Amino acid sequence: MAGLENDADPRGALFERPVEIGANGRPTGVELELPPDEPDRLAKPLDWKSISIETESTTVDVLMSRLRAKALDLAPDFHRRAGMWSDVQQSRFIESLLLGLPVAPFHMAQQEDDTWSVVDGSQRLTAIARLMIPGFAELPPLTLRGLEYLPQYEGLTHLRGRMQVRVLETQVVVHIVRHGTPDAVKFNVFSRLTTGGSPLTPQEIRHAMIPGPARSLLADLAENPAFGEATGFDVSNERMHDRELVLRFLAFRLTPPAAYRDQDFELFLTDAMHRLNALTDKQRHWEAREFREAMRCARTVFGGQAFRRSLGHRRKLPLNKALFDAVAVNIATLDDRQRDVLVTSRDEVRDGLSARLTGDFAFERALTVAPGDPGNVRTRFEVVARLFQGVLSGD
Repeated sequence: MAGLENDADPRGALFERPVEIGANGRPTGVELELPPDEPDRLAKPLDWKSISIETESTTVDVLMSRLRAKALDLAPDFHRRAGMWSDVQQSRFIESLLLGLPVAPFHMAQQEDDTWSVVDGSQRLTAIARLMIPGFAELPPLTLRGLEYLPQYEGLTHLRGRMQVRVLETQVVVHIVRHGTPDAVKFNVFSRLTTGGSPLTPQEIRHAMIPGPARSLLADLAENPAFGEATGFDVSNERMHDRELVLRFLAFRLTPPAAYRDQDFELFLTDAMHRLNALTDKQRHWEAREFREAMRCARTVFGGQAFRRSLGHRRKLPLNKALFDAVAVNIATLDDRQRDVLVTSRDEVRDGLSARLTGDFAFERALTVAPGDPGNVRTRFEVVARLFQGVLSGD
């Protein structure tokens, strides 16, 4: 299965979560399999003395000024995500400001250049910006509609006079986690936030905390048809579950499983975001190419059961994140000719993986119990690697 690009590797040799209900009241997609009593992380004690949070009282006007000056980061691709506020929801938030109702605090992370990255509050600020900043984020102006108490303002696309002053002078509270606070502390602080009735997901926190090209890379790969086809379009983008899955692949590309050490798995993924930002454009392009090829190969070899422990059975189980890592990354370590061999020998590959899923207790445990444990990480990657090498060697 030859690749579409003819790039050479710029680095040389490479070394049951519950179903979540979205804003529309429907499941966000087939659940990703992770035992609820075994979170995919190995928590370690944090040095809380290193935390640095400041609370500022400011105004909407100041926040809009920072937004215009590009000193406020709303995560520029937010509008590509599902589950965002509708125009009616945004309009009713503006109505609340006009009525003088109090505004919930904003939570932000300070970057080295004093840019504030918005962790909680981007949808509220987006609603205001669409009224106050023409052409904001290439979104259409907000047309107020669905108002409950101020129907006289229905249809307005911008505010004037006293209405504008009232919104801009609204007092708000901003909690800022200062630059220099360790990522482990930042992550823990933001993971305790509850927005819209549900906690922020780990990937939503990373997305807000860490600006840079990694954001666009994860979004582009999560939206690539090859990923959707390989996963049966069962991984939702509503809470960035799709981007987290892509990040897991890239994290183990940058840190081979044999080099993975005992650490908090969420911080392992956080570190991978930083490392992706540090790559050159050519290196990111190569990793994107290998991800797409791995997805195409997995889909061709395993069909609709790719990355699922139900391989060889009639019942289709949820996609297993740990199995996704092991299969996808191992495929990506092969060259195009070797991937062609896996495709040609797909029956042998499928039978071999099915046998290991049902007959290898250590492998099954590595997929279902403490999947972030270094021993379990190495076990699952080694089992899949041996299977592929056996097929390639004809053993």
